[in-house]
Amino acid sequence: MSSTMLKGPYWVAARQHRRALRAVPTVVALALVAVVALRCWAEGPNSDQAGEPWPNNGYELLRLLMGHAGTGLFFLPLLVGAFVAGPMTARELESGTWRLALTQSTTPRAWLGSKVLVAAVVSVLGSVALTGVYRLGWARVAGTYHLHWADRGAYEASGPVLAAYCLLGVALGVLVGQLVRRTLVAVALTGMLTGLVLLVLGALRWSLLPVQSGTGPLEGNPLQLVPASALIMDTGLLTSTGERLPEYACFERTHGQGVCPPDLDVIGWYAEFHPVSHYWPTQLVESSLVLALAGVALFAAFRLVGARRA
Repeated sequence: MSSTMLKGPYWVAARQHRRALRAVPTVVALALVAVVALRCWAEGPNSDQAGEPWPNNGYELLRLLMGHAGTGLFFLPLLVGAFVAGPMTARELESGTWRLALTQSTTPRAWLGSKVLVAAVVSVLGSVALTGVYRLGWARVAGTYHLHWADRGAYEASGPVLAAYCLLGVALGVLVGQLVRRTLVAVALTGMLTGLVLLVLGALRWSLLPVQSGTGPLEGNPLQLVPASALIMDTGLLTSTGERLPEYACFERTHGQGVCPPDLDVIGWYAEFHPVSHYWPTQLVESSLVLALAGVALFAAFRLVGARRA
Protein backbone atom coordinates (compact mmCIF):
# COMPACT_ATOMS: atom_id res chain seq x y z
CA MET A 1 0.00 0.00 0.00
CA SER A 2 1.54 3.29 -1.10
CA SER A 3 1.43 6.03 1.51
CA THR A 4 1.04 8.63 -1.26
CA MET A 5 -2.47 7.28 -1.95
CA LEU A 6 -3.55 7.84 1.66
CA LYS A 7 -4.49 10.93 3.58
CA GLY A 8 -4.82 11.97 7.21
CA PRO A 9 -4.49 9.26 9.86
CA TYR A 10 -4.26 6.55 7.18
CA TRP A 11 -1.12 8.17 5.75
CA VAL A 12 0.31 8.46 9.27
CA ALA A 13 -0.38 4.77 10.02
CA ALA A 14 1.25 3.65 6.77
CA ARG A 15 4.19 5.99 7.31
CA GLN A 16 4.78 4.83 10.88
CA HIS A 17 4.99 1.18 9.88
CA ARG A 18 6.44 1.54 6.39
CA ARG A 19 9.31 -0.89 7.08
CA ALA A 20 6.94 -3.69 8.02
CA LEU A 21 4.69 -2.89 5.07
CA ARG A 22 7.63 -3.00 2.65
CA ALA A 23 8.69 -6.36 4.05
CA VAL A 24 5.47 -7.99 2.81
CA PRO A 25 6.10 -7.67 -0.95
CA THR A 26 9.75 -8.55 -0.37
CA VAL A 27 8.80 -11.83 1.33
CA VAL A 28 6.26 -12.61 -1.41
CA ALA A 29 8.82 -11.96 -4.15
CA LEU A 30 11.51 -14.10 -2.50
CA ALA A 31 9.02 -16.91 -1.92
CA LEU A 32 7.91 -16.77 -5.55
CA VAL A 33 11.47 -16.94 -6.85
CA ALA A 34 12.28 -19.91 -4.59
CA VAL A 35 9.12 -21.84 -5.50
CA VAL A 36 9.42 -21.23 -9.24
CA ALA A 37 13.08 -22.28 -9.23
CA LEU A 38 12.38 -25.48 -7.28
CA ARG A 39 9.25 -26.17 -9.30
CA CYS A 40 11.26 -26.04 -12.53
CA TRP A 41 13.97 -28.23 -11.00
CA ALA A 42 11.38 -30.70 -9.71
CA GLU A 43 9.75 -31.23 -13.11
CA GLY A 44 12.21 -34.02 -13.89
CA PRO A 45 11.10 -37.67 -13.67
CA ASN A 46 10.91 -39.45 -10.32
CA SER A 47 11.66 -42.87 -11.88
CA ASP A 48 13.54 -44.30 -14.83
CA GLN A 49 12.04 -46.09 -17.83
CA ALA A 50 11.90 -49.38 -15.89
CA GLY A 51 9.90 -47.75 -13.09
CA GLU A 52 12.75 -47.83 -10.59
CA PRO A 53 12.95 -44.87 -8.17
CA TRP A 54 15.17 -42.09 -9.49
CA PRO A 55 16.58 -39.44 -7.16
CA ASN A 56 15.14 -36.01 -7.88
CA ASN A 57 16.76 -33.51 -5.57
CA GLY A 58 14.59 -30.66 -6.81
CA TYR A 59 11.43 -32.59 -6.00
CA GLU A 60 12.65 -33.45 -2.50
CA LEU A 61 13.72 -29.87 -1.80
CA LEU A 62 10.34 -28.63 -3.03
CA ARG A 63 8.60 -31.05 -0.67
CA LEU A 64 10.78 -29.84 2.19
CA LEU A 65 10.10 -26.19 1.36
CA MET A 66 6.34 -26.73 1.08
CA GLY A 67 6.28 -28.53 4.41
CA HIS A 68 8.06 -25.67 6.19
CA ALA A 69 6.06 -23.07 4.25
CA GLY A 70 2.78 -24.63 5.35
CA THR A 71 3.91 -24.51 8.98
CA GLY A 72 5.05 -20.91 8.61
CA LEU A 73 1.81 -19.77 7.01
CA PHE A 74 -0.17 -21.55 9.72
CA PHE A 75 1.44 -19.17 12.23
CA LEU A 76 1.07 -16.09 10.00
CA PRO A 77 -2.24 -14.93 11.61
CA LEU A 78 -0.54 -15.04 15.02
CA LEU A 79 2.23 -12.79 13.71
CA VAL A 80 -0.29 -10.38 12.17
CA GLY A 81 -2.31 -10.18 15.37
CA ALA A 82 0.77 -9.70 17.54
CA PHE A 83 2.07 -6.87 15.35
CA VAL A 84 -1.29 -5.06 15.28
CA ALA A 85 -1.77 -5.48 19.04
CA GLY A 86 1.73 -4.36 19.99
CA PRO A 87 3.52 -1.89 17.69
CA MET A 88 0.36 -0.56 16.01
CA THR A 89 -2.02 -0.19 18.96
CA ALA A 90 -0.78 -0.86 22.50
CA ARG A 91 2.55 0.94 22.07
CA GLU A 92 0.84 4.21 21.13
CA LEU A 93 -1.60 3.91 24.03
CA GLU A 94 1.19 2.98 26.43
CA SER A 95 3.41 5.90 25.42
CA GLY A 96 0.54 8.36 25.02
CA THR A 97 1.52 9.32 21.46
CA TRP A 98 -2.02 8.60 20.25
CA ARG A 99 -3.08 11.88 21.91
CA LEU A 100 -1.04 13.71 19.27
CA ALA A 101 -3.30 12.31 16.57
CA LEU A 102 -6.36 13.64 18.39
CA THR A 103 -4.93 17.17 18.29
CA GLN A 104 -4.93 17.00 14.46
CA SER A 105 -8.73 17.00 14.15
CA THR A 106 -8.79 13.21 14.30
CA THR A 107 -11.42 11.34 16.30
CA PRO A 108 -10.61 8.17 18.30
CA ARG A 109 -12.65 6.12 15.83
CA ALA A 110 -10.73 7.55 12.87
CA TRP A 111 -7.45 6.83 14.66
CA LEU A 112 -8.44 3.20 15.21
CA GLY A 113 -9.94 2.92 11.73
CA SER A 114 -6.62 3.90 10.18
CA LYS A 115 -4.90 1.05 12.02
CA VAL A 116 -7.56 -1.45 10.99
CA LEU A 117 -7.66 -0.40 7.33
CA VAL A 118 -3.90 -0.39 6.78
CA ALA A 119 -3.36 -3.67 8.62
CA ALA A 120 -6.35 -5.39 7.02
CA VAL A 121 -5.52 -4.42 3.43
CA VAL A 122 -1.86 -5.41 3.74
CA SER A 123 -2.71 -8.65 5.57
CA VAL A 124 -5.31 -9.73 3.01
CA LEU A 125 -3.19 -8.85 -0.03
CA GLY A 126 -0.10 -10.45 1.49
CA SER A 127 -1.87 -13.64 2.60
CA VAL A 128 -3.64 -14.05 -0.74
CA ALA A 129 -0.33 -13.61 -2.59
CA LEU A 130 1.42 -16.10 -0.31
CA THR A 131 -1.44 -18.57 -0.75
CA GLY A 132 -1.04 -18.30 -4.52
CA VAL A 133 2.71 -18.89 -4.27
CA TYR A 134 2.15 -21.83 -1.94
CA ARG A 135 -0.38 -23.46 -4.25
CA LEU A 136 2.06 -23.09 -7.15
CA GLY A 137 4.60 -25.27 -5.36
CA TRP A 138 2.11 -27.47 -3.50
CA ALA A 139 0.42 -28.57 -6.73
CA ARG A 140 3.58 -30.51 -7.66
CA VAL A 141 3.89 -32.38 -4.34
CA ALA A 142 0.27 -32.48 -3.08
CA GLY A 143 -0.79 -35.76 -1.52
CA THR A 144 2.65 -36.69 -0.21
CA TYR A 145 3.56 -37.05 3.47
CA HIS A 146 2.23 -34.09 5.53
CA LEU A 147 1.09 -32.38 2.31
CA HIS A 148 -2.35 -33.96 1.97
CA TRP A 149 -5.11 -31.42 1.29
CA ALA A 150 -6.54 -31.96 4.80
CA ASP A 151 -3.24 -31.84 6.72
CA ARG A 152 -2.67 -29.08 9.25
CA GLY A 153 -0.62 -26.38 7.56
CA ALA A 154 -1.33 -27.41 3.98
CA TYR A 155 -5.06 -26.86 4.51
CA GLU A 156 -4.66 -23.39 6.01
CA ALA A 157 -1.96 -22.26 3.58
CA SER A 158 -3.74 -23.30 0.39
CA GLY A 159 -7.11 -21.58 0.70
CA PRO A 160 -9.02 -18.41 1.61
CA VAL A 161 -9.18 -19.43 5.25
CA LEU A 162 -5.66 -18.01 5.70
CA ALA A 163 -6.81 -14.50 4.78
CA ALA A 164 -9.80 -14.87 7.11
CA TYR A 165 -7.57 -15.82 10.03
CA CYS A 166 -5.28 -12.87 9.27
CA LEU A 167 -8.28 -10.54 9.48
CA LEU A 168 -9.20 -12.16 12.77
CA GLY A 169 -5.67 -11.43 13.96
CA VAL A 170 -6.13 -7.77 13.01
CA ALA A 171 -9.46 -7.56 14.86
CA LEU A 172 -8.16 -9.27 17.99
CA GLY A 173 -5.03 -7.14 17.84
CA VAL A 174 -6.81 -3.78 17.97
CA LEU A 175 -9.18 -5.06 20.68
CA VAL A 176 -6.55 -6.59 22.95
CA GLY A 177 -4.15 -3.69 22.33
CA GLN A 178 -6.75 -1.29 23.72
CA LEU A 179 -7.71 -3.47 26.65
CA VAL A 180 -4.16 -4.27 27.79
CA ARG A 181 -2.27 -1.10 26.75
CA ARG A 182 1.07 -2.83 27.40
CA THR A 183 3.03 -3.70 24.28
CA LEU A 184 4.62 -7.02 25.24
CA VAL A 185 1.59 -8.30 27.11
CA ALA A 186 -0.69 -7.37 24.20
CA VAL A 187 1.60 -9.16 21.74
CA ALA A 188 1.64 -12.35 23.80
CA LEU A 189 -2.08 -12.35 24.60
CA THR A 190 -3.16 -11.69 21.01
CA GLY A 191 -0.90 -14.44 19.72
CA MET A 192 -2.35 -16.85 22.26
CA LEU A 193 -5.96 -15.95 21.45
CA THR A 194 -5.45 -16.18 17.70
CA GLY A 195 -3.67 -19.50 18.09
CA LEU A 196 -6.45 -20.79 20.32
CA VAL A 197 -9.07 -20.00 17.68
CA LEU A 198 -6.92 -21.70 15.04
CA LEU A 199 -6.64 -24.84 17.15
CA VAL A 200 -10.31 -24.97 18.19
CA LEU A 201 -11.73 -24.45 14.71
CA GLY A 202 -9.09 -26.80 13.32
CA ALA A 203 -10.38 -29.50 15.66
CA LEU A 204 -14.00 -28.81 14.66
CA ARG A 205 -13.65 -28.19 10.92
CA TRP A 206 -14.32 -31.76 9.86
CA SER A 207 -17.62 -31.64 11.74
CA LEU A 208 -18.89 -28.76 9.61
CA LEU A 209 -19.98 -31.07 6.77
CA PRO A 210 -21.51 -34.55 7.10
CA VAL A 211 -19.19 -37.44 6.38
CA GLN A 212 -19.80 -39.92 3.61
CA SER A 213 -19.91 -43.65 4.29
CA GLY A 214 -18.94 -46.83 2.44
CA THR A 215 -19.51 -50.49 3.32
CA GLY A 216 -17.94 -53.71 2.07
CA PRO A 217 -17.59 -57.41 2.84
CA LEU A 218 -15.56 -58.68 5.77
CA GLU A 219 -13.10 -60.37 3.42
CA GLY A 220 -12.19 -57.04 1.85
CA ASN A 221 -9.98 -54.17 2.93
CA PRO A 222 -11.74 -51.20 4.59
CA LEU A 223 -9.32 -48.81 2.87
CA GLN A 224 -10.76 -49.92 -0.49
CA LEU A 225 -14.06 -48.34 0.56
CA VAL A 226 -12.49 -44.87 0.54
CA PRO A 227 -11.88 -42.88 -2.67
CA ALA A 228 -8.37 -41.77 -3.50
CA SER A 229 -7.24 -38.62 -1.66
CA ALA A 230 -10.17 -38.79 0.79
CA LEU A 231 -9.75 -37.97 4.48
CA ILE A 232 -10.60 -41.07 6.52
CA MET A 233 -12.53 -40.23 9.69
CA ASP A 234 -13.45 -43.67 11.01
CA THR A 235 -13.42 -47.37 10.11
CA GLY A 236 -14.90 -50.37 11.87
CA LEU A 237 -16.98 -53.53 11.71
CA LEU A 238 -20.63 -53.69 10.68
CA THR A 239 -23.21 -56.19 12.00
CA SER A 240 -26.33 -57.48 10.24
CA THR A 241 -28.48 -55.13 12.35
CA GLY A 242 -26.46 -52.10 11.26
CA GLU A 243 -24.62 -51.77 14.57
CA ARG A 244 -21.06 -50.47 14.27
CA LEU A 245 -18.24 -52.05 16.23
CA PRO A 246 -14.57 -51.05 16.63
CA GLU A 247 -12.29 -52.55 14.01
CA TYR A 248 -10.44 -54.51 16.70
CA ALA A 249 -13.61 -56.12 18.16
CA CYS A 250 -13.08 -59.47 16.42
CA PHE A 251 -9.32 -59.59 17.03
CA GLU A 252 -9.85 -59.16 20.78
CA ARG A 253 -11.93 -62.34 20.81
CA THR A 254 -10.21 -64.56 18.24
CA HIS A 255 -6.69 -63.09 17.99
CA GLY A 256 -6.90 -63.79 14.26
CA GLN A 257 -7.14 -61.48 11.27
CA GLY A 258 -10.50 -61.59 9.47
CA VAL A 259 -12.00 -64.14 11.88
CA CYS A 260 -15.04 -63.07 13.90
CA PRO A 261 -17.01 -65.08 16.49
CA PRO A 262 -20.58 -65.92 15.35
CA ASP A 263 -22.23 -64.16 18.29
CA LEU A 264 -20.94 -60.78 17.06
CA ASP A 265 -22.88 -61.27 13.80
CA VAL A 266 -20.31 -59.24 11.84
CA ILE A 267 -21.00 -59.09 8.09
CA GLY A 268 -18.54 -56.50 6.83
CA TRP A 269 -16.64 -53.24 7.16
CA TYR A 270 -17.71 -49.62 7.15
CA ALA A 271 -15.67 -46.47 6.54
CA GLU A 272 -16.52 -42.80 7.05
CA PHE A 273 -14.62 -40.16 5.11
CA HIS A 274 -14.54 -36.68 3.64
CA PRO A 275 -13.92 -36.73 -0.13
CA VAL A 276 -11.64 -34.16 -1.71
CA SER A 277 -14.77 -32.37 -2.97
CA HIS A 278 -15.39 -31.23 0.62
CA TYR A 279 -12.24 -29.10 0.57
CA TRP A 280 -13.74 -25.90 -0.85
CA PRO A 281 -17.08 -26.03 1.03
CA THR A 282 -15.19 -26.54 4.30
CA GLN A 283 -12.85 -23.66 3.46
CA LEU A 284 -15.78 -21.33 2.77
CA VAL A 285 -17.79 -22.33 5.85
CA GLU A 286 -14.78 -22.01 8.14
CA SER A 287 -13.81 -18.67 6.58
CA SER A 288 -17.34 -17.39 7.21
CA LEU A 289 -17.14 -18.41 10.88
CA VAL A 290 -13.74 -16.75 11.29
CA LEU A 291 -14.92 -13.54 9.63
CA ALA A 292 -17.96 -13.48 11.91
CA LEU A 293 -15.66 -13.70 14.94
CA ALA A 294 -13.50 -10.94 13.46
CA GLY A 295 -16.59 -8.78 13.00
CA VAL A 296 -17.58 -9.24 16.66
CA ALA A 297 -14.06 -8.33 17.81
CA LEU A 298 -13.99 -5.24 15.58
CA PHE A 299 -17.39 -4.11 16.83
CA ALA A 300 -16.17 -4.39 20.42
CA ALA A 301 -12.95 -2.56 19.55
CA PHE A 302 -14.76 0.42 18.00
CA ARG A 303 -17.24 0.58 20.86
CA LEU A 304 -14.32 0.65 23.28
CA VAL A 305 -12.38 3.36 21.44
CA GLY A 306 -15.55 5.43 21.11
CA ALA A 307 -15.79 5.58 24.89
CA ARG A 308 -12.09 6.43 25.30
CA ARG A 309 -10.99 9.99 25.98
CA ALA A 310 -7.56 11.47 25.54
